[in-house]
Amino acid sequence: MRNWFQFDRRILQQFNFILLLQLIPLFIFSSYLVYEIEPRLFSKQLVYYGIALGAFFITFLIPWRRYQWLIPLSYWINLILLLSVDLFGKSILGARRWIEIPGIGLTIQPSEFIKITVLLMLGYLIVRNPPPKAGYGLKMFAKLAIYILIPFVLIAKEPDLGTGLVLLLTGFGVLFIVGVQMRIWFAILILLGLTAPLLYSYGLKPYQKQRIANFIGEPSYHVQQSLIAIGSGGMHGQKQEEATQTQLKFLPVSSTDFIFAYLGERFGFTGIIAVISFYILLILHLLHIGMSNAKDYYTVVFSSGIAMLFFIYMGVNISMTIGLAPVVGLPLPMFSHGGTSFIIFAVLFGILENLLAFRFYFMYNSDSKITMMRQKSRLR
Repeated sequence: MRNWFQFDRRILQQFNFILLLQLIPLFIFSSYLVYEIEPRLFSKQLVYYGIALGAFFITFLIPWRRYQWLIPLSYWINLILLLSVDLFGKSILGARRWIEIPGIGLTIQPSEFIKITVLLMLGYLIVRNPPPKAGYGLKMFAKLAIYILIPFVLIAKEPDLGTGLVLLLTGFGVLFIVGVQMRIWFAILILLGLTAPLLYSYGLKPYQKQRIANFIGEPSYHVQQSLIAIGSGGMHGQKQEEATQTQLKFLPVSSTDFIFAYLGERFGFTGIIAVISFYILLILHLLHIGMSNAKDYYTVVFSSGIAMLFFIYMGVNISMTIGLAPVVGLPLPMFSHGGTSFIIFAVLFGILENLLAFRFYFMYNSDSKITMMRQKSRLR
């Protein structure tokens, strides 16, 4: 019994409570704004919180380090699901991104779950072949890149270029942090620069080119209303009944893609700076976790991967809201109304907390624990 209590205490000591506490201010701001926009949406949001909490605990309890064979299995199953989308996926608004579960009518979007499995797979491969001091060479870089590029191509084909680029930037961002020779990055940048005109002409669909044209030229209606909402908020924001852009429905999708604009309208510049600061502190904390566990490549990959996802989602969403980026369907992470984003990030945090709490192998393996006890008795 005494050893069991010691076991529990060691897990709690390694569990990063601060990381989860940093999310609470985002939940409070988000819930408050969603409730003001539409109480019915707030009720749904509470359901999403409950599902996300359950997903967090389930993924936290899965022994990822012990049952590492689950990682490649989950990656290839997710890849098969992505391939299945092209064969018998459900088309909504001209995009084929969903698979309908027979009999119950629910749909899943494999492109969202692939973010989790790609990070797991990168950690799985890097742990088995750690980078040398100078960083990975071309051969190992190419091997790792294939596991990122295959799902990227499948997602971009749906078409869902936004999600595909998020996966691509996150995957390669993780490799940059883990360590790849700089000459490889320079070669990639030069290649992208030379092929950019061809990628634009033949790689983008007409509606994607139109979004870029709107961004370069006159802002779209969505962006115009967003800028008006943020500008009317001033320094400290307006009262709910005076936030006319949202309350009178001038601002479209104010609870999802453009919730940042309503944040500016209600809480002004002060509220905007506060929320951005919460995100920055969270991202820095995640990067610090990776730096503090530099030899534990599972933790490095996951902490830096989540940091990259937050940075990309936040940067793109805020930039498109204020007219500094083309409008794409990327939510403000763990802030915009919706279930998928909350659940995906809950799973990511659940896996990361598992990797931190169970970072010592003896917690998973009773034989190794016995070995350590024997070593201690010999030292005595």
